[in-house]
Amino acid sequence: MKITDIQFGMLRVPLKTPFKTALRTVERVEDIVVMVHTDTGHVGYGEAPATAVITGDTHGSIVDAIRHYISPRLIGEEIANLNRITRLVQTSMEKNSSAKAAVEIAVYDLFGQLYGAPLYKMLGGGDPVITTDITISVDTIDKMVADSISAVERGFDSLKIKVGKDIGVDIERIKAIYAAVENRALLRLDANQGWTAKQAVYAITTLEDAGVRLELVEQPVKARDLEGMRYVTERVHTPIMADESVFGPMEVIELINLRAADIINIKLMKTGGISNAIRIADIAALHGVECMIGCMLESSISVAAAVHVAVAKADVITKIDLDGPSLCQFDPVAGGVTFNESEISVSDAPGLGIRDIRGLEPIPGSAAA
Repeated sequence: MKITDIQFGMLRVPLKTPFKTALRTVERVEDIVVMVHTDTGHVGYGEAPATAVITGDTHGSIVDAIRHYISPRLIGEEIANLNRITRLVQTSMEKNSSAKAAVEIAVYDLFGQLYGAPLYKMLGGGDPVITTDITISVDTIDKMVADSISAVERGFDSLKIKVGKDIGVDIERIKAIYAAVENRALLRLDANQGWTAKQAVYAITTLEDAGVRLELVEQPVKARDLEGMRYVTERVHTPIMADESVFGPMEVIELINLRAADIINIKLMKTGGISNAIRIADIAALHGVECMIGCMLESSISVAAAVHVAVAKADVITKIDLDGPSLCQFDPVAGGVTFNESEISVSDAPGLGIRDIRGLEPIPGSAAA
């Protein structure tokens, strides 16, 4: 099975409600879909969103990176040579992690198809059913409380609460949500780099002193402020999770050595795909550090790949934040992984198991041209 061509499409899926964080507001998923074609007729699917404020990737940069730098290295390569292909992808250029991730996901999809097995089994196996949290966007206190209650009533027992805009209001938001769902759901806070280290310590200790029990607080300070992360981690009881501070394996090693966080959030769009996500999980496991696996605003194409990784690495990936498809008005993907509110289940179809993608808009020109 050899790679013969790489083509692109645009996928647009409206969200049920606007997605609001301290960094941005988004009303629909708009992602680049990558289709890797082979001489056997098999097609592998990958996906990448434009997240300029996080990874630096835009739709244009994703397409150009694949078309001009990644694709020329891959045409003619045998899918069976997976390690060689991932090395070619990762060394094709600096940064551009989302573009690399989209191609890697498609290649891993084909790797599973080549051997007639679902990807999670190719990665080591596991229980093909996992449970995700759901994101509660930044909004008024009443709206966030109502959204939290609604999520619990739909079966979610972990809520990821977006904060980081106004620390005083943030504290009141969390107190109100905790009172509304206490004993029915765990709360995970995501500050999206919205606080200083001292503000984070103040907010978290204030909540702790008020009796609010949080499962974790994600990325309270700026991504590059590892000293600030360590400052917070050392001064609060609540576990601190690094997200934007950690993209690849080397940053994970640095963070662990500094003891700057208790948990690491793995996202395929940050790691550049599956190969580095596995490396990060293995490094974390060696050091006894838990991981979460998360996603950007992605559809069930790339999120499916993250699900397969989570299933195969369940010993270290103990927390799941893969609610992207649940935030969409509909799932455009037929086959593969099933997203039913908080429950995510994987079929035994080969690779990612994707049969069709509804509403995919072709982008003229192939990467092989």
